[in-house]
Amino acid sequence: MHFFKAYSGQAMVAAAMLFGISTSATAFETRFRVSGGETLQAQLRASSRVMALDTGTDPTSQDILAAARADYRQLLTTLYRQGYYGGSIRILVDGREAASLSPLDVPVRISTVEISVQTGLPFSFAELRIAPLAPGSALPGELARGAPARADVITAASQAALTGWRDASHAKARIASQRITADHRNQTLDAEVNIAPGPAVSFGAVTVVTAGAVRTDRVLDIAGPITGEAFSPATIERAAARLRRTGAFNSVAFSEAEKLGAGETLDLSLSLVEAPKRRFGFGAELSSAEGVALNGFWMHRNLLGGAERLRLEGEIKGIAGDSGGEDYSISARFDRPATLWNDTALYISGEIAHLEEPGFTSDNMETGIGLNAWISDQLQASAGISFRYSEVTESGTQQSFSHLMFPLSATLDRRDNRLDARSGSYASLEAIPFAGLNGVASGARLNADLRLYRSLGDAQRFTLAGRFQYGTILGAGIDEVPADWLYFSGGGGTVRGQPYQSLVLDPGGSSESGGRSYAGLSGEIRAGIRGNFSAVGFLDAGVVDQDLIPSSGGEFHAGAGLGLRYDTGFGPLRLDLAAPVAGDTGAGVQLYIGIGQAF
Repeated sequence: MHFFKAYSGQAMVAAAMLFGISTSATAFETRFRVSGGETLQAQLRASSRVMALDTGTDPTSQDILAAARADYRQLLTTLYRQGYYGGSIRILVDGREAASLSPLDVPVRISTVEISVQTGLPFSFAELRIAPLAPGSALPGELARGAPARADVITAASQAALTGWRDASHAKARIASQRITADHRNQTLDAEVNIAPGPAVSFGAVTVVTAGAVRTDRVLDIAGPITGEAFSPATIERAAARLRRTGAFNSVAFSEAEKLGAGETLDLSLSLVEAPKRRFGFGAELSSAEGVALNGFWMHRNLLGGAERLRLEGEIKGIAGDSGGEDYSISARFDRPATLWNDTALYISGEIAHLEEPGFTSDNMETGIGLNAWISDQLQASAGISFRYSEVTESGTQQSFSHLMFPLSATLDRRDNRLDARSGSYASLEAIPFAGLNGVASGARLNADLRLYRSLGDAQRFTLAGRFQYGTILGAGIDEVPADWLYFSGGGGTVRGQPYQSLVLDPGGSSESGGRSYAGLSGEIRAGIRGNFSAVGFLDAGVVDQDLIPSSGGEFHAGAGLGLRYDTGFGPLRLDLAAPVAGDTGAGVQLYIGIGQAF
């Protein structure tokens, strides 16, 4: 095995400037030869600094020589990571070994750099020992006698051993010693790593270093009780997640003290970077049938000094559309984190809305209070109580409804990206029992939204996405609830290609209305085209029924189409063209433009 000492590129440039060596740019040719397979060759090529320079730019001769000298260590490290410990490396700069060239004798021009790597035979593990291990912890399966002796496996196994001890409250676990021996005659590697677990510790004091305008007592309330508990990295991460969840901080960082305190305690310091207190935003969507939808919001992230959030939002829909008229709404919501428990937040909300729908007009007012609870990083639940008053005009008849509601919901979000999911799943379940006041019927609304995402291919170029929606009303008839509580189908949120809310009961009759139940099914295949562009093919279907569960007796329609996406960095810009493929509720092509995937 050949090992060459490398000098840093910065030192060479400094020497060149000191002695007046020319640093003019130069074009050069590279030759890269590896005795191993294609996969190893690709990894070596990717780790080479010389190959990184050969990208059509014109680096200086100092840049080229610095990269060549650094490549001895770069390539050797890559060989070790892949289990090759008997390789040899030659790097010739215009026919001379790069390691023999002085940084004070840089050629004015470099024409060729030739890299030759003889990988030798791969090594396998022989004698292995990483100990002691924490109770219940295990090492990676790749660390086994006869397995490829990759250096990164040893590193990962050593880190896993330390992680096991830290999870068992041994905060200062460290590697006491290590011995790696390569047997070149048998192509085997022996590894011995000794762990010093240190004592089991508990958390000491938590000091807030910087918190901005958020009061220190509220920071500690949100983070949760830490002092006195057994040390655990998971406890620190949960506390950081609670603080990030408020939206009041751009950065949350816990630091552990270098030394243990009295009684084997570990103090923590908490550094916070406050986010801007105020934020505003806006959005827009366009549909050829539903018209233009505009929305905007203003938010204060720290209203009372305790990371409380106030959000005001307004929306106008149906501008220049065929959806019955313009809808508008104004809403306000106040959230206070760490209310009752660390993982709960109090909310108080209110909304005023006016709806001009194809079959009815509605004016609504709703206000409520409740709690959000974060059961885990992926599972969230909420419960509350609210009052709703609405006046509905349908077929020339006006009705008033007053309801006391008890909304319950749970959301399990396992998507890898909320705006552009490529894998994972999403499930949202909602139950809203309601008590009618002043002679109005009582009952409950149930809604479900289930989504699944799977990517195919090594580069995940293709993504399959599916969605199932279901809703139903229990205990009350179609004419006993507000019209905007009933279920319709058609439009961007249900069945693309069909006109907005075109699927109703008794179509063409004198008593058209929504249904007591709805079921919708959507499928998409998304394919990357080039760069930030991707294409989508989709099929949507929906059924509306007067029974609790949609059946063959309900009204059915479907739509299909093609779409184009452009990844903007904060979400894909969406353009969909769709047309009806089943049912008799629409004709022609519908256009949809917005931000984010359809689901």
